[in-house]
Amino acid sequence: MNRKKEIIVGFVVGIIANTMGTLLYILLFSDLGIVETFNAAVKQGHIGSLLALGAILNLIAFFGFLRLKRDYRARGVMIATLLTALIILYYKITG
Repeated sequence: MNRKKEIIVGFVVGIIANTMGTLLYILLFSDLGIVETFNAAVKQGHIGSLLALGAILNLIAFFGFLRLKRDYRARGVMIATLLTALIILYYKITG
């Protein structure tokens, strides 16, 4: 695969890992449902923290790709993580 496709695959894996990490955190540690927890986090200004905790799974994807010598996929995961960081920054500034 060429470099651009590898980076896109890594980016998609990073977004999926972040989403799954956020959902897993909500399911394990929240008494409310997924939508209710997300809405409560937005209202209380904790959405950035929720997204940051979900991004922990990106570490596994990132280092997994590095271990498999898939550097461009790891780069895509890093881009997804940076996008998440910018979203968290947006919520911190506006919220």
